[in-house]
Amino acid sequence: MNYPVWEVPGIGTPWVIGCIAIFHVMISHFAVGGGCYLAIAMRKALKENRRDWLPLLHSHSKFFLLITGVFGTVSGVGIWFAIGLVNPGATSALIHNFVFGWAIEWLFFLVEVSSIVVFYYAWGRISDKLHLQVAYLYAVSSILTLVIINGILTFMLTPGHTWLEHASDRNLPAYFWYAFFNPTYFPSLFMRMLAMMSLAGVWALVSYSRLEQSATRDQLIRWSVTWLIPAFLLMPVVFFWYQHQIPASNWHLTQLGMATIGAGTFTQITRIALLSIMATSTIAAIAYFFAYKSPKDFTTGHALSLLFIALMATASTEYAREAIRKPFVIGSYMYSNGVRVKDVAAYRTDGYIAHSAWAPSVSSKGVKYEEGRFLFRGECMSCHTINGYRSMKHLLGDRDDKAIGNILTMLKENKPDSPYHAFMPPLATSDEETDALKYYLLSLNHKLPKNPNAPIPTPETAKSAVKVAHS
Repeated sequence: MNYPVWEVPGIGTPWVIGCIAIFHVMISHFAVGGGCYLAIAMRKALKENRRDWLPLLHSHSKFFLLITGVFGTVSGVGIWFAIGLVNPGATSALIHNFVFGWAIEWLFFLVEVSSIVVFYYAWGRISDKLHLQVAYLYAVSSILTLVIINGILTFMLTPGHTWLEHASDRNLPAYFWYAFFNPTYFPSLFMRMLAMMSLAGVWALVSYSRLEQSATRDQLIRWSVTWLIPAFLLMPVVFFWYQHQIPASNWHLTQLGMATIGAGTFTQITRIALLSIMATSTIAAIAYFFAYKSPKDFTTGHALSLLFIALMATASTEYAREAIRKPFVIGSYMYSNGVRVKDVAAYRTDGYIAHSAWAPSVSSKGVKYEEGRFLFRGECMSCHTINGYRSMKHLLGDRDDKAIGNILTMLKENKPDSPYHAFMPPLATSDEETDALKYYLLSLNHKLPKNPNAPIPTPETAKSAVKVAHS
């Protein structure tokens, strides 16, 4: 491990990225879909001589500029900071492979931001024809940012066989296009475009609901609802296409949840899938009955409720997308804890600590507690915390030395029939390090003394240690 571990108590590091990313996705998708919305709405207004639309579109463009230009930009930078701290190994791998792609994406982003500023501040100062061209420039540049970033995001799930065969080569940029146009690239691109068109309509409803009552406002509200229709009609078809491009091992994670519905057991994946379906259905019902059928009665409260449900749908979809990537952060190349697949054997032979540039000086042979703590942080803390989200203390409960040892053995052997095989990385530690990790895990709930040279206790000595700690 070439990087230190960033520890976040309570929520853990995954939700640092998750909270920022969900917020950013809601805005960035609006930035793309909303850019198309502004261009098409302005073209429709000019072509059909609906000049009364233009003042309301001007007001919406201000709302659009503030949301996307301020909050979208800040949250985008926040994601960069977060991923660099949470999983620097994966971030480094992505940069080495996609550095030119990201450079191009930032160029399109610069054009995008510049054009929306011109679009708003040049209102009434340039000709309608030139103004519409600026709107199209924004729409095209925003779509191109999606075209680039989608290749990087889908690569993390499906790098593709060609790239994986040459992943150890020094000349990784030579395989850029194999990684970029990976198996899930196109279905994911169409799925995101549909979601972006839908969110453009939702955000437009929020913007117009704030305006005074008028016939023009009602027209734009009803027209904005129609932006949701393509997503509801085509999303199942595109999702079916996307599902068939996902590796069977990853799709198996979703089936673990869905297959239990008949038995009455709702796993995490099942709940997330049902939440996404119910949220999407609710959006359709509210948009039709409250906005399309009765635009005069459509209030800001209704619009914000619709936006909140859209946030739930977005969050659940993004969570599911992340969940099916387990146990990898980059499919079949790097595990979620930053350990490369090719390095596991060496770590087990030489020891994880021997390959870590950030091992503490106290972690010498025989220092079980400190070694175990360091191993827990490096091998486990990318997904678990001690007391918070996916609490290790809660998961271990009152398990004794033998039970914890059996779990670590299963993780180390990583057999296909193991209950942990599908979603947890294999344990990449030497035998001595495994003992140290076991000692540390046992100490979490059994209050063992942090004696560096203490032996791994038996269940009897563990119980005695608990009695001593409580006396």
